[in-house]
Amino acid sequence: MDRKTASKVSRDRAGSTLIDFLVSRFTYLGREGWERQIDEGRISVNDESVEASRTLVEGDSVGFDSSGIEEPEVDSSIGIVFEDEDFLIVEKNGSLPCHPGGRFFKNSLWFILTERYGAAHIATRLDRETSGLVLVCKSPESARLAQLRQASGLLDKTYLALVHGSFPCHVSARGYLATDEGSAIRKKRRYFDRARPSGLDEGESCETGFELVRTMDSGAGSISLVRAKPVTGRTHQIRATLLGLGFPLVGDKLYGLDEGYFLKFAKGKLEAEDWSRLMLPNQALHCAELRFPGADGLAIAARSEPCWGYPYGYVPCLT
Repeated sequence: MDRKTASKVSRDRAGSTLIDFLVSRFTYLGREGWERQIDEGRISVNDESVEASRTLVEGDSVGFDSSGIEEPEVDSSIGIVFEDEDFLIVEKNGSLPCHPGGRFFKNSLWFILTERYGAAHIATRLDRETSGLVLVCKSPESARLAQLRQASGLLDKTYLALVHGSFPCHVSARGYLATDEGSAIRKKRRYFDRARPSGLDEGESCETGFELVRTMDSGAGSISLVRAKPVTGRTHQIRATLLGLGFPLVGDKLYGLDEGYFLKFAKGKLEAEDWSRLMLPNQALHCAELRFPGADGLAIAARSEPCWGYPYGYVPCLT
């Protein structure tokens, strides 16, 4: 299966050279990597091969043929927790992306399931480093049904998270998510508690309920196991909200103790001391429960236990 993607040049990026556009828009290769792709003829503008110095205008289509490019290694093992003629509930680990994106294509849950079933419509996407349960639909009809269930609030998910600090017994977090203008990372979001801040023109309302399971001593400060139930389903909602509340996720390179870990990780420059502070190789967020009415109206439910390993620091047993 070939992989060819295209991106439109927006007004704010018009005037950039092709190489500067690629480096700033797609950070996973770096300048030398993108220069190599241009030299190999994998990059086009409006379906034509061009030089790296080409100046882009608004509306240009920048194409990338990434077929055959080596992808990062992942743990491609998955578990089928539930299956009927319409739906799958799959259990994935914390190194496998749900959809193709960036450097990942064949090493994604979508590709693995498509190879096995012929079609796969992922209804409840998880971030690559988030583990746990994913709802997958086998047909466009079941995908539309799952979308209706979600829109009606009938698709219920519960997460488990390990966070730094002594978490309160109960927190009902209602607020807004918007781009974190103070971050060096374009995709990072910031949580604003309660009312929309003055001057915030963009943003999405969000709501998450949190419940403390237990607080433990990690040897380097308190660690809390928290149950999270999202009422809304926004991108990075749980991770950004926890950081905004002052309880960053253990192992999270972007929304954890220091976003600098994300920048170093993208360049492959995390050191032993960095991993020690992160404590985990992946972020400690796990979709543990999933419940919704199936095509016949009867409840479908699944549960999953997190399997977090602790090679870089001591975190006490959860059981």
